[in-house]
Amino acid sequence: MAARFTDTVNRAPGVKLWLLRPLLTLLATGEPVTVDQLAAKAGRTTDEIRQALADMPDTEYDTAGRIIGNGLTHNPTPHRYQTDGRTLYTWCAMDTLVFPAIIGHTAQVTSPCRATGEPVRLTVTPDGPTHVEPATAVVSVVTPDAPTSVRAAFCNQVHFFASADAAKDWLSEHPDAQVLPVADAYDVGRPLIEQILTGRTSSGCC
Repeated sequence: MAARFTDTVNRAPGVKLWLLRPLLTLLATGEPVTVDQLAAKAGRTTDEIRQALADMPDTEYDTAGRIIGNGLTHNPTPHRYQTDGRTLYTWCAMDTLVFPAIIGHTAQVTSPCRATGEPVRLTVTPDGPTHVEPATAVVSVVTPDAPTSVRAAFCNQVHFFASADAAKDWLSEHPDAQVLPVADAYDVGRPLIEQILTGRTSSGCC
């Protein structure tokens, strides 16, 4: 599963893993991100950044053209991500598990069970999730063969559920998905985390 997940993300159109860490780090400040700021953080030219962003159609912008979301977002979603006194959001449950390791901070995560609405709460450190409530919580994971949009094909299907039993009806409607305990879902994301942190990516590297 970890290998399939990593391969899916690497093959998804518009994914620029080399850009993800500097972009997430800037978004985590809670302020909109300019192209110039991102170029300086990534050690690239502004032209390189603009070209990369042109290939990332899911990226969210404010009215001034500044970046406010890509995985981590300033726009509200069901997945609340609180860190350093700021309330941010993510596109999916898996994001909440892997971003603390990529950015290097701890986050308090709250997200409703997709089926029941019951809050799922956890603390996520750079070393993984802790204090998961309820302890039975699971994460849905999909690995589409040919994702056309990371957000549409992957993120929109990756949710928290209060338990595997709570996910049964959803799974019957999504036969290609499976659910994993939160700690196991984090393990699925670990190879991708390592890829991003070391710069060893197959989608344009450093």
